[in-house]
Amino acid sequence: MTDTRPDPLDPATLLRWYVAMGVDLAVEEEPVDRTVAAPPPPAPVPAAVPAAARAPMPPPAPAAAPAFAPADFAGAATLDELRERLEAYEGCALKRLATRTVFGDGPADARLMVIGEAPGADEDRSGVPFVGRAGKLLDKMLASIGWPRETVFITNVVPWRPPGNRNPTPEEVTLCKPFVLRAIELIAPDAVLLLGGSAAGALLDRHEGITRLRGRWQELPTGAGGIPALPTFHPAFLLRNPPSKALAWRDLLSLKARIGSAS
Repeated sequence: MTDTRPDPLDPATLLRWYVAMGVDLAVEEEPVDRTVAAPPPPAPVPAAVPAAARAPMPPPAPAAAPAFAPADFAGAATLDELRERLEAYEGCALKRLATRTVFGDGPADARLMVIGEAPGADEDRSGVPFVGRAGKLLDKMLASIGWPRETVFITNVVPWRPPGNRNPTPEEVTLCKPFVLRAIELIAPDAVLLLGGSAAGALLDRHEGITRLRGRWQELPTGAGGIPALPTFHPAFLLRNPPSKALAWRDLLSLKARIGSAS
């Protein structure tokens, strides 16, 4: 009797059986959990760029030039060298806001030195201290006691104009004070006239207002020794308060009695 049952190993027979059973996907040899998301395909590896096509590496940035610190002002041997160091000094933010550095004006061997607070708008434009209305009044004040402007060295505690002509802050004065002290040491005047509370307070290390300090001789300490200093009102204050000119005149007479006149 002939066996008419299909051969289970016959590929055609097996395929028809798979179709009848609803199988429509081939299964790998290892089991796969289809309920878990498949991992992302690996990122393609970029092709190597030929060395000739690579962008050249930029050269290293040059080292910044060393900026002068306040202590470096003490090493200046002349006023010209002190000016150069001040121009290179970047430690005070006022410099970045000002138009010019207002160093000073007058002979290097002046017997009288006048120090104010900070440049104003006119000084910021010209680079010369005390050239505005207050400067014109100062010229008249000095000339009245025999000290023409060209015989006096004039500068400020702060060499850059504060925005809006405000008073310099204590921090700004502290940063610039070494410059002024070195200028005083190099000029070695017979006396220093301090204009206004900021200049007097900073250089004399006193905390009284200018009303209390004015007219009283003090010793201004420097590395070269003490120098006589006389605080008085700032000319800008006198322009706003004309009655105070009488007190400022007394201070000028005291200055003349101490050091005489220029001639």
